[in-house]
Amino acid sequence: MQITWKSPSNIALIKYWGKHGEQLPNNASLSLTLREAHTITSLALQKKRSKKDIELDFKFAGDQHPKFAAKLELFLSSLKNDFPWLNKNRLVLRSDNSFPHSAGIASSASAMSALALCLMSVERMQTGKYTDDASFLQKASHYARLGSGSAARSLYADFTVWGKTPVVKGSSDLFAIQSPTQFHADFHELQDSILIVSNQEKSVSSRAGHALMNNHPMAAQRYKNARKRLEDLLGALETADWDMFCKTVETEALELHALMMTSDPSFILMHPNTLAIIERIRFFRATTNIPVCFTLDAGPNVHVIYPYFAKKQVRNFIQSELLKFCHKKTVIYDQMGDGPSMLI
Repeated sequence: MQITWKSPSNIALIKYWGKHGEQLPNNASLSLTLREAHTITSLALQKKRSKKDIELDFKFAGDQHPKFAAKLELFLSSLKNDFPWLNKNRLVLRSDNSFPHSAGIASSASAMSALALCLMSVERMQTGKYTDDASFLQKASHYARLGSGSAARSLYADFTVWGKTPVVKGSSDLFAIQSPTQFHADFHELQDSILIVSNQEKSVSSRAGHALMNNHPMAAQRYKNARKRLEDLLGALETADWDMFCKTVETEALELHALMMTSDPSFILMHPNTLAIIERIRFFRATTNIPVCFTLDAGPNVHVIYPYFAKKQVRNFIQSELLKFCHKKTVIYDQMGDGPSMLI
């Protein structure tokens, strides 16, 4: 038996930063599902060759990665009561990304969501359960969340909300949902050009960053801000209020990095070229009135967000003004995606 899924990364517009319990968010987040930044993962079941609890043969991009494999073994072992077949088979797992891993582009989101989809596909074949798409994706989002919080949001097209909030009906801490499903036509095919300032693994893991929020002096205000901005952003998506959209998305990104810089211990993930790109984006927007803005994940790379109708102007701007600040002039031209897909 072999199952293969392609699952996208996502970029949070309202950030998830801080958690409790078993991978539960301290605030609701809203993300844009991407198309080109994705992980392809294949899972094959073979006859066991050892008495190990979880017998895993894992390769990433064709190579052995003991550090990744150890994390995956722990994750899979935690699920063996939910998926009894996990410790009865040898698991052959192959995975690859279309973008640099561990560089602040949510590689864990695409990777863990792709793995969760593979697990759910085998489970459906083994048990005959989860035959409808809604329950299948909801359960996959649940298991993806246990591997990486942001992975819960990679199961759906367009925009996704994860975290219980009164402003989104059906929202939950346990899984993500597609929301909003109706939004202004201006945001259809929303563009995201990812400027790779650095392709190096970031110095601090997101897991460690989340933990530092537990005693952060600004934590309470942060969660209050996130709730208000989620409401503002949902309103902007409905009415095509680009000023509110850009203001909210950029403020969220900068607050995320401000929280990291004021944690104890403090850490800085932005690079000088990150700031140079931000300055030029703001100047370009102010002088052209084109609704282009930036956001950042927990790393130095910059996501340039803009509407489809401004695609030509913004990409010309990126080529002429921003590529010089990127590692080897690397940019991933991405856009709003349709969610994961099963590959034959």
